[in-house]
Amino acid sequence: MDQRDEQEFAEYFAARRDAVRRTAYMLCGDWHRADDLAQTAFVALHRRWKKIRDRGATDAYLRKTLVRASIDESRRPWRRERQTDELPEPVPDGPGLAERVATREDLLAALREVPPKQRAVLVMRFFEGLDVSAAARALGCSEGNVKSQTARGLANLKQVLEREVETNG
Repeated sequence: MDQRDEQEFAEYFAARRDAVRRTAYMLCGDWHRADDLAQTAFVALHRRWKKIRDRGATDAYLRKTLVRASIDESRRPWRRERQTDELPEPVPDGPGLAERVATREDLLAALREVPPKQRAVLVMRFFEGLDVSAAARALGCSEGNVKSQTARGLANLKQVLEREVETNG
């Protein structure tokens, strides 16, 4: 890779690393794994940087690589343990702080209970804000698959949250 390509990649990395890390956290629920997943995605992107003709598609390529790495990693037997309950970022002070924190903790804990492919779809659709077709491209699957995985993922998420309410409330 020439100097100009290296500079472009360095600028892209600096601009996107925090967002990619947060997305990785939403996918796996652990900051250390999120760092590993983000690094894996950026290394793969760096290897293909010179071959990417449409720089507008870079985010989609990076998301797809991140999701695939997350799903591959979740299949490893030693990854079936439950991870830490850390929040991805601090919640600002203000009215209703206790309710927002409890809701956020519950949501993140419940999200970790959703199967990896359904979790990936939920993160792409509702955290990344992708529509069905963009999520399908990012995940490398059909739009119908995104729709069905979204429905199943939301149902599983609702079930976990309802179970938590019954247990704690």
